[in-house]
Amino acid sequence: MAFAELAVNTPVLRPGSFSYSIPLGLEIKPGQAVWAPFGPKIVQGIVLEVSDQPAFGQTREICGVISDTPLLSFHQLNLAAWISQTYLCSIYEALSPMLPPSFERRSVAYISLEPSPLNKSEKPPATLSPSLQKIFDWLQTRDITPQTELENIFGKKTTQTAILKLINQGLINRTYQISPVRTQTKFEKHFGLSEQALAFIKDQTLPKLSPRQTEVFECLRENPQGISKSRLNLLVKNNAAILKALEKKELILTEEHQVFRQPIDYSHIETLPHLKLSPPQEKCLESINRSLNTPPEDDQNPRTFLLHGITGSGKTEIYLQALAEALRLGKKAIVLVPEISLTPQTIARFAGRFPGRVAVLHSRLSPGEQFDEWQRIKNGQADIVIGPRSALFAPLDKPGIIIIDEEHEWTYKQQNPQPRYHTRTVALKMTEEYGAVLVLGSATPDIDSYFKAQNGLYQLLELPERLTPYRGASLPKTELVDMRTELSEGNRSIFSRNLHASIEKVLAKHEQAILFINRRGGASFIQCRDCGYVAMCKSCDTPLTYHPDQENLVCHQCGRHYPNPLTCPNCKSRRIKYLGMGTQKLEEETGLAFPQAKLLRWDSDVTKGKDSHQQIMDKFSRHQADILIGTQMVAKGLDLPGVTLVGVINADISLNLPDFRAGERTFQLLAQVAGRAGRGLAGGKVVIQTYTPENYAIQSAVCHDYPGFYAKEIAYRRELNNPPFQKLACLVFSHLNHDFCQQQAILLAQTLREKADSAGSGTLEILGPAPAFIQRLRGRYRYQIILRSPNPANFLRDINLGQGWSIDIDPYGLC
Repeated sequence: MAFAELAVNTPVLRPGSFSYSIPLGLEIKPGQAVWAPFGPKIVQGIVLEVSDQPAFGQTREICGVISDTPLLSFHQLNLAAWISQTYLCSIYEALSPMLPPSFERRSVAYISLEPSPLNKSEKPPATLSPSLQKIFDWLQTRDITPQTELENIFGKKTTQTAILKLINQGLINRTYQISPVRTQTKFEKHFGLSEQALAFIKDQTLPKLSPRQTEVFECLRENPQGISKSRLNLLVKNNAAILKALEKKELILTEEHQVFRQPIDYSHIETLPHLKLSPPQEKCLESINRSLNTPPEDDQNPRTFLLHGITGSGKTEIYLQALAEALRLGKKAIVLVPEISLTPQTIARFAGRFPGRVAVLHSRLSPGEQFDEWQRIKNGQADIVIGPRSALFAPLDKPGIIIIDEEHEWTYKQQNPQPRYHTRTVALKMTEEYGAVLVLGSATPDIDSYFKAQNGLYQLLELPERLTPYRGASLPKTELVDMRTELSEGNRSIFSRNLHASIEKVLAKHEQAILFINRRGGASFIQCRDCGYVAMCKSCDTPLTYHPDQENLVCHQCGRHYPNPLTCPNCKSRRIKYLGMGTQKLEEETGLAFPQAKLLRWDSDVTKGKDSHQQIMDKFSRHQADILIGTQMVAKGLDLPGVTLVGVINADISLNLPDFRAGERTFQLLAQVAGRAGRGLAGGKVVIQTYTPENYAIQSAVCHDYPGFYAKEIAYRRELNNPPFQKLACLVFSHLNHDFCQQQAILLAQTLREKADSAGSGTLEILGPAPAFIQRLRGRYRYQIILRSPNPANFLRDINLGQGWSIDIDPYGLC
């Protein structure tokens, strides 16, 4: 008998795999998806390995196969095992990003009456409580009912308690069925002329047809390759009866053809040639191409590059030409961007250079589009995959090059759910697994990446000069405005005199401007001027943000909406003050200050639809708006030659967060948003408004001085023993009860300290427990413990934290 080790799709405390026996006659291979029993349910499982002996004692049999062939390769299984060990998650959680879209299917519970000892005509025992009796009576009117339907009617907690009691009394039965497939291959009817029809046409002996039949016949005749039903419906309305008649006369053939749901219309993308490189670009490309042409076993040649190029220095052209070399060598590629908003622009550039060879994967695609793109990649029909961090796990057969653009961005860190991986770290492991080349590109590299480049772990490639189609354009002139001075001199507007005059000048010249504020909504909070009451979310310890377009208050943590109070709920005063500012308020104030300007807003409130990012980008690129107002979406990688002015409304928003990376984030945001200006012939200007102009991060951003910023920041990190000098782990416990939450955090911290002492872990620091920055989130209180050491995952690997705890290895933020 053969046995298989499975990763199962169910919440488990034990992170390892489970042993199952393989039924006789069933051939199972590693990487294959199967059905397996787990408790009373049937769950999905992925085969990790097959052997002659089980890893554990008694086993249950696999129920059947989901996929006839392996879904995952040997390399992907190895990578998942490493992710599980590194980020302390279950094997299945580590595998989940690699599985096909809409793969997950769960067991659905169904409730029915037991045929014995009672039947529908008999009455239940008189001992049933009123709530049990009510549910039992309702079940007597049905043959079988989904448990979720009962929960919707009687309440989840009441229903679950009642079902257990009724099962124990032998009155009802619970069975499980697999939920239906959510997405699968799409087929559509395809019509064409039959051999007989073609013979009739050749011999000019076509039988007599009605006018409507002739219309359809001629339509098929004009499309010798056949025509789809949807296309035919556009040309000839109400054609079902006609097609049936023609089929009866054996004049047409009907076939089922697969329909590929393409997320991008590649027909509108112009084919683009390679551009001539500058000498610095040629030098960078030469280093990357040398590694692409060198076997992975050659330790003398680096496999990881940090491409540090100022904004507008031509990093994308290096990516494109490196990809061309990789494809010439028969290799495939993954290109990652930090935001879905950048994907359309990136696809236009890459698909224009490599027509028909690009696939795209991201969460804004429809389930059908995701499914078809995944299958295209799996079947080898695409050589380049583009998308945000999840595209890293596309089913490419051994990618030869991985490119991570804007590698410093925090969006490359997965926050929830598990695995809480960092894209850059996993990509590094993939280069080892596949022998690939990794290119990390940024104008403002992550401190950790630049530290590794300085210490020889990465090869540093530099592009110190801006390169535009007009050659020789310099970085935009950046001016710093102290808003304290503006206030003291009587200017209470959100626009400094400098920024106001600059916008007027841009509008007079019919140029474009970007106004950046890293906060959405209208007012950041509302406050009663009499009693000081601040409207707070009932589920989270955060003030509510006023959204004027909806005339309501919104919690930006849990998304709950509240009515906007006309009077103070505490003292009934009508003196409600709207304080702080977001993109909606900025849009309103800009419209009042510059009524002649056409405005466009770009934030997550206006990009709910699938194509929202592309529509906003297209409008602004076609100069259908003069001023673009947005959050950090406008700071990332956009190439807009018409923009000659960037205004930063408040540079201090991210500066004072209780996080050691606050300075780095502020510098990166300011430098990146400033880089949107001056990419055209007219040049550019940046105005940064701040209340702390002396801060080193702001000063460095104004001077475009990354080396100066890095020198100060790395000194602070070294002094405080923060990354990259040590690694962090963040343990968070959440619970509905505050006291219990605090008690559990204290107990675990004590256990960790005792273990550290007994193990002699002198380099391990345990900080906390302490309330999380947002102590209550979605109704649950949160306490956190921070571990700092060379490898906190090793220390935590054998500790069973129990339910309620989450682990984040290498957290990007501690607030």
